[in-house]
This record gives sequence, structure tokens and C-alpha cells, in this order.
Amino acid sequence: METVIRPAQPEDLGLILSLIKELADYERLSQEVRASEDDLARWLFGDKPVAEALIAEDAGSPVGFALFFHNFSTFLGLPGLYLEDLYVRPESRGKGIGKRLLKELARIANDRGCGRLEWAVLDWNEPAIRFYESLGAKPMSDWTVFRLTGESLTRLAEM
Repeated sequence: METVIRPAQPEDLGLILSLIKELADYERLSQEVRASEDDLARWLFGDKPVAEALIAEDAGSPVGFALFFHNFSTFLGLPGLYLEDLYVRPESRGKGIGKRLLKELARIANDRGCGRLEWAVLDWNEPAIRFYESLGAKPMSDWTVFRLTGESLTRLAEM
């Protein structure tokens, strides 16, 4: 049986959450996970979905996922895709599954008229960085990512 990349369905919610937790553990960020199946159901499959996911299956077993959403480039005047998470279970790495997930995302981006596909990677994740560079991806070293969360986000909203 070959690897299959397919759009996630509502019945995949438990699997998606499990893969998110595995990814968080790998990235040493387990303490950051607050997502629930209800959250994922609302934002992936609810009345106004804001993100999508792909599931990778190898020999009929789920082995990875990619979660993504649209953004917009004012300079290009085009939508883009932002890859929030890409994860392949350790025992399935090295089989081209991550590449297949990214290839499907690139196809989706092209089909939807997107001008780019982008994502972030942790600085210490050398295997991922080498993998992305092997596909032709370029690091955006001139940019620094900023984030507001929790109290900082609330405080700014209430200023």
C-alpha cells in the first residue's frame, strides 16, 4: 500500500489533536498545548472554518499531518498559504512523507492562485531546516517574528 495524502475530515479530530500533542512533545512545547477536539471542530469544520488540515497515511495507518490557512501578501496582491504545523511520526520519517505533504500544499497553493507558501521552523531543528532547504525553500533571515498572547494581547486590545 502506498502513502495517501488526504484532506482531514471531522472524524479525524482525535487523531489531529494527538498529532498536535506529539509535535509539541518533539518541539519541547507540550506545556503550550491548550487545544481541544471542540476547538479543532469549531475552527477546522465549523460554520466559518479558518484553517484546514491534511492527513498522511502509510499502509492505511495515520503517520502525519499538515495544518494550514490562508494569509495575504499586500505586496504581491495575492493570497498565500501559511503552514502552521507539519509533523511526521518518527518511525515514518525518511520515507518521503513530509515531502509528499509539502508537495500537496504547493499544489493547493497553485490551484488557489496563491503567490507563496511559507512557514516557520525552530532554529535548533537542523534536520527540518536541511529538509526544507533541499526542497528549494529559503530562510527569511531579514525578518523577526513577533507575537502577542495572553495578557499582552488582552492589554493591547483594551488600551
